[in-house]
Amino acid sequence: MPADTAALIEKVRRDPEFLALERRRSRLAWGLSATTAAIYFGFILLVAFAPSWLATPLGTGTTTIGIPLGVSVILSAFVLTGLYVRRANTDFDLATERIIERLK
Repeated sequence: MPADTAALIEKVRRDPEFLALERRRSRLAWGLSATTAAIYFGFILLVAFAPSWLATPLGTGTTTIGIPLGVSVILSAFVLTGLYVRRANTDFDLATERIIERLK
């Protein structure tokens, strides 16, 4: 790595605006991770402690409450990941680029 690149990386790492950006990114990542864990563990707790409720049929068919609930657990992972990617690709990346341009 060239010396000027290493110096720029150090300047960026010490920049107060970048540190604030990293805190925001970390807070979002931990929040979405906690949400994902709550959804998954909540579903597992329902399976463990309320299996009869999950087995309740929806209408007159064979589909039970557990099927759409299980599908929604999987879909929530995609949605939460999409939220993070969208935010990272817009706000965080643009802010990082502005910081780097300012410090060059």
